[in-house]
Amino acid sequence: MYKKIIRPILFLFPPEASHHIVVALLKIGASIPFVSWILKKNFCLSPPELETIVAGIKFPNPVGVAAGFDKNALVYKEMGYLGFGFVEIGTVTPLAQPGNPKPRLFRLPMDKALINRMGFNNHGVEKIAIRLKARKSGLVIGGNIGKNKEVPNEKAFLDYDKCFEELFDYVDFFVVNVSSPNTPDLRSLQEKEPLTNLLSGLQGKNEKHATPKPIFLKIAPDLTNEQLDDIVDIVKNCKISGVIATNTTISREGLKTETTSFGNGGLSGRPLLKRSTEVVKYLFAKSKGGFPIIASGGIHSVEDAMEKFDAGASLIELYTGFIYQGPLLVKQINKEVLRRRKLKQA
Repeated sequence: MYKKIIRPILFLFPPEASHHIVVALLKIGASIPFVSWILKKNFCLSPPELETIVAGIKFPNPVGVAAGFDKNALVYKEMGYLGFGFVEIGTVTPLAQPGNPKPRLFRLPMDKALINRMGFNNHGVEKIAIRLKARKSGLVIGGNIGKNKEVPNEKAFLDYDKCFEELFDYVDFFVVNVSSPNTPDLRSLQEKEPLTNLLSGLQGKNEKHATPKPIFLKIAPDLTNEQLDDIVDIVKNCKISGVIATNTTISREGLKTETTSFGNGGLSGRPLLKRSTEVVKYLFAKSKGGFPIIASGGIHSVEDAMEKFDAGASLIELYTGFIYQGPLLVKQINKEVLRRRKLKQA
């Protein structure tokens, strides 16, 4: 139904407008008791065998929503009705900002991909924290944090720290985003010295809390092996929990779609599958499985998801694959995870 009816209708609208339509429909539909029951009945699996413990957190299942879908913590509860085990909200910045000028989101149907240059558009950490205060238990929430566009990198820590402290009581784990290509100079924070300083500072603040929260680092797929080696060292030395691999790519290699008219932005979706899996595999091997990896990038099928797990991922996240394949993909992946786990126990 999704691919034959719902997706063609949504694709009649500009991508960003379609997103707002989906968010509105989810909120309205899920507010009706029998609709929320139908959603959960059709899309949720909840056997205990699907529970996955990562960084001390018990995830109901290992399939989550990547950052960018629910930037402002508007539909995290509704995403749980669609079968997701966790939602990564954000990227959140200290102050609200509109993001880059529109149009800034583009579909590439022939490639099953998206290009975005959203630019951390969000309502600001204070409003988002208020929304998260009302959350109920059962769905794990990650807070993806970043800096405001006008803030220079030498003062970036203050922005990350502000978001960290404001969200601390309302999220289960944090994701430090230094890998978006859509904020000027942000990716230079991935270099070893500034990244070490940033993560060490946040972890220092984290350890002052009675119960510290896991901190994950989200990295770009465009890093070299030498830079990935640095990432492994930084994760261990800064004592953060793990890595999310990967964010969007600035590469346009191998695309069927002519993209020059779209301009700059990060590419997500099917073309990212191979590279993101390579990064997961490399980090897992280099670290000898020393920290958990959350895999994101190019997952459009059950086979794609299993490829990530086989490469060393503990959890996976969907975004573009969810848009192209629909919510049934979540249940299909969880069914296969469940099947595999039961086979291991047999």
